[in-house]
Amino acid sequence: MSDSTPAAPVVLDVWCELQCPDCHQALTDVHALRAKYGDRLEVRLRHFPLEKHKHAYAAAQAAEEAADQGSGWPYIEAVLARTADLARTGEPLLVEVARELGLDAEEMDTALIDGRHMLIVDADQAEGKAIGVTGTPTYVIGDERLDGGKSQDGLRKRIEEIADRVLAERG
Repeated sequence: MSDSTPAAPVVLDVWCELQCPDCHQALTDVHALRAKYGDRLEVRLRHFPLEKHKHAYAAAQAAEEAADQGSGWPYIEAVLARTADLARTGEPLLVEVARELGLDAEEMDTALIDGRHMLIVDADQAEGKAIGVTGTPTYVIGDERLDGGKSQDGLRKRIEEIADRVLAERG
């Protein structure tokens, strides 16, 4: 029997907003990174709603409600798959996606009305601004910030290089 505990995973913060088509494209890289690293990489979605996207702030709150109901990532992925619909439809789409995933749609609607998740979204956005996030997606791993809002090209490879280095340093 070993007394050693497994090393903490490398954290990859993905600064994202759910009305952003580039963030939808970034899911391909997120899936590949999860497949490669498994539980050695913790992918955390961080909210950074942009003013140019009218429904992004509500979508971030809805994602937090979905997480409270046990379906954070499935909800995030379902909304990102419908960024154009979200732009057209707004909050009704957020409730509809909750219903499609078997979540409590009434509670989702109530959460959007009462704003119970606003502080989480505001805190993420403030932290993002403090570290220099200006667009989405932006990745932070191993104290390095990578801006995916300009181009996704080569980002997964760069994230893998950083993750491999951090994991090697931890032994």
